[in-house]
Amino acid sequence: MPAIKIGYRTVKTAIGTALAIGIAQWLGLEFYSSAGILTILCVKVTQKRSLISSWERFAACIIGILFAAVFFNVLGYHPWSIGLLILLFIPVLVALNLKEGIITSSVIILHLYTLEYLSWKAVGNEVALICIGIGMALIVNLYMPSMEHTVKKIQSDLEEQFKSIFLEFRDYLYDHNHLWDGHEITKAAQLIDEGKDLAFRDVENHTVRYENEYYLYFRMREKQLELIERMMPILSSIDQRYMQGYILGNFFNELSEAVHPGNTAVIYLDSIEKLRGKFREMDLPKDREEFETRSKLLHLLNEIERYLQIKKSFKKSDI
Repeated sequence: MPAIKIGYRTVKTAIGTALAIGIAQWLGLEFYSSAGILTILCVKVTQKRSLISSWERFAACIIGILFAAVFFNVLGYHPWSIGLLILLFIPVLVALNLKEGIITSSVIILHLYTLEYLSWKAVGNEVALICIGIGMALIVNLYMPSMEHTVKKIQSDLEEQFKSIFLEFRDYLYDHNHLWDGHEITKAAQLIDEGKDLAFRDVENHTVRYENEYYLYFRMREKQLELIERMMPILSSIDQRYMQGYILGNFFNELSEAVHPGNTAVIYLDSIEKLRGKFREMDLPKDREEFETRSKLLHLLNEIERYLQIKKSFKKSDI
């Protein structure tokens, strides 16, 4: 039997639900268990999503009470009255972009239908349930564990994949018989997606923050990975060995050692200019085959430059 895992969100939901029901019951509210249902529905993965969900449910419940007041006073308490109310009520919520509140507001409407009377006391009871349930969800969701340790681990793993990719590029330029299955590319893409997801959740857990440095970092790496993928067909089409290829292989080796926080791309952009100057000083190609191969190597060097320029534009000084 697999081990049962209880996450922090589950713990928060359980505590919030118990407190909401307890408060509503202590206040002597009718249908007090509904406060717990509201808490369960409003505890979301992030604070921002919880706020949005809470607002939608609160607004929908208030509109639902207004609908109930009109329909039940005019048409009476009949099953067909409920049917007609829901028929018109749901499209209104959808039009107002309050879809998350459909279920909870319908429960509130059914409470009033069950009572078979509408008074300020009944309305006050429902508003109190709404405030207790939603309020408790917002309170327990104030605590959000830091994800920085996890994000840093993903960042470190991603940099290891980039290092491995550059070493594979180096080995191929040294030996065109070198075989590589490219699994580091797939792994890097997966880590970028995970990192972006966690970083974005961190943004939504800070309602006054609109960007996250880690999110920008993973977006930067995503663009760099796209360039690395563009380098692969260029690299694989090179089937002849020339001095320029060995030199570029050495440069990939230098890049692999520099994929870690604390380095800048400026140094390597300067190295690229020096490499271009060195290539220009070499003898001209002796035949068409050498010309084509050296052209591909130059194209590869241009892509490396774009890779470094992306890093240079990133505000943090790690390569």
